[in-house]
Amino acid sequence: MIDPTLTELSVRQQCQILNLNRSSYYYEPDPRLEDQCLANRIYEIWMRHPFYGYRKVHAVLVHEGELVNRKKVQRLMSEMSLHSIHPKQNGSIPSKGHLIYPYLLGGMEIVRINQVWVTDITYIKMPVGFVYFVAILDLHSRFIVGHQLSISLEADFCVESLQFSLHHYSAPEIFNTDQGSQFTSQSWIQILLENRVQISMDGKGRCFDNIFVERLWRTIKYEDVYLKAYESVNEVRDGLDAFVKFYNFQRPHQSLEYKTPAEIYLSLKEKRSV
Repeated sequence: MIDPTLTELSVRQQCQILNLNRSSYYYEPDPRLEDQCLANRIYEIWMRHPFYGYRKVHAVLVHEGELVNRKKVQRLMSEMSLHSIHPKQNGSIPSKGHLIYPYLLGGMEIVRINQVWVTDITYIKMPVGFVYFVAILDLHSRFIVGHQLSISLEADFCVESLQFSLHHYSAPEIFNTDQGSQFTSQSWIQILLENRVQISMDGKGRCFDNIFVERLWRTIKYEDVYLKAYESVNEVRDGLDAFVKFYNFQRPHQSLEYKTPAEIYLSLKEKRSV
């Protein structure tokens, strides 16, 4: 609409005629912000359909009118470690030299607190880069017994979360994880062995074993992260600390007959200690 080559009218005059702020005319969108918005939308699609690969995610975006090529979708999904969930030939590959433990939950009925704890790590997109969040969940009550935020994927923040959980709550009978390097590291394994916890690890073809943690990630991101659009690591840390308290003590859970995780976990914990 505005022609900068026009000699009769300057850009300022053309903007005045069109009732357009000149800053809007000169504005150029920040590609980092565009990538962040696109990454968030990709993650939303993948969370609804975790069996979608980058080709199907790209097809959904195109159907929604998004002008994006397939390679960009592939790149963003790779940066976020998003892959279609289905049994794969290679499975999870642990770090060399790390011990792998058998899977212990096959056919098991989870009927009490501290029978099984599970954990996993998720990413949270920042304006620049990512941070990583680990949570430890009691499977029976859905109570989050520990959590930690980190700017890297080193094992330390997972170990800190584990130490906190064991210090504040009774040790579980079984702890189930995937075969990621954080959960096969010597420091992680040693703590569990010292507390006489049976170690269980997901193996090949068990893509949905951690579905309860995946649902937790969905809840955290849709009910907190996406709404707050955190700008700094400290903001994320404070925000997630507050949301975990809300999740444990205030948020009713449908599978718990609309009780909170704390109502289940803490009441049963008190009964067992009497």
